[in-house]
Amino acid sequence: MSTQENAPPRGLQIAIDGPAASGKGTVARAVAAALGYTYVDTGTLYRAVAFQAARAGIDLEDEVALSRLAAELPVRLHWDGVRLAVLLDEQDVSSAIRAESVGQGASKVATLPGVRQALLDLQQRLGQAGGVVMDGRDIGSVVMPDAELKIYLDASLEERAQRRLLELQRRGIEATFEQLCREVAARDAQDSGRAVAPLRVLPDSWRLDTTGMNPEQVLQAVLEEARTRGAQELV
Repeated sequence: MSTQENAPPRGLQIAIDGPAASGKGTVARAVAAALGYTYVDTGTLYRAVAFQAARAGIDLEDEVALSRLAAELPVRLHWDGVRLAVLLDEQDVSSAIRAESVGQGASKVATLPGVRQALLDLQQRLGQAGGVVMDGRDIGSVVMPDAELKIYLDASLEERAQRRLLELQRRGIEATFEQLCREVAARDAQDSGRAVAPLRVLPDSWRLDTTGMNPEQVLQAVLEEARTRGAQELV
C-alpha cells in the first residue's frame, strides 16, 4: 500500500455560517463531538478582543490600538469534545465573554479590517489540518474558502430572539423578548452591512432553515449532509 493509503483520514473542513442566534454554536459543537473533530468558535475570538479592550479601556473606534491588541491577544481555545474553553492569559473567560454587551462590542470590532486580519491568520492555522468544524459569519467565504462543506444556518428573527432569551434565562440574566428582537435585528444589519467580510449566503453553501427544528433534528440533518460529502468519524 502507498503512504497515502496508510495515512489516517484527515477529516473534512466544515464551515458553518449564519446570523446571530441561528444555532451555529450548538450545532457545530454537536457535529464536532459526533465526528471526533476539533471545534473552533471564531466568534469567541472577537468577543475576547472586545472583552480585553474593555478591560484595557480601549475605545472600540480605535482601530490601530484594537488591531495591535488582536495581533498580540494571549488567547487559547481548548476543546475537550464537550466544552470549548476560552483562555485569556490562561484565565478562563468562557462565561464572561458571553455577556450581551461583549457581543455588541464584538460585532463592532469585527468591522475593523486590522482586527479581522489579525484574527484571520489564527483562524486559518486552526483550520488548515482539517477534521474541524468552525462557525462564524465569514467562515466559508474568507476563513476556509475551500471547505468541503459550507453550511448556512438560518431561522426567523422571532425564533432566534426566543432562543437567545432562553439562553440568557438559563444563565440568570434578565432580558425581554422585545429587547432581544431589537438587538438581534441590529446585529443582523451590522453583520450583513459591514464593508469587510459581510455575512452572506454563498452560491455553494448548503442552506438549512432551522425554524421549528429542535437541536437533535438539526444535528441529524447536518450529519447526513456531512456524510454525503465523505465525513467519517475520526478515532
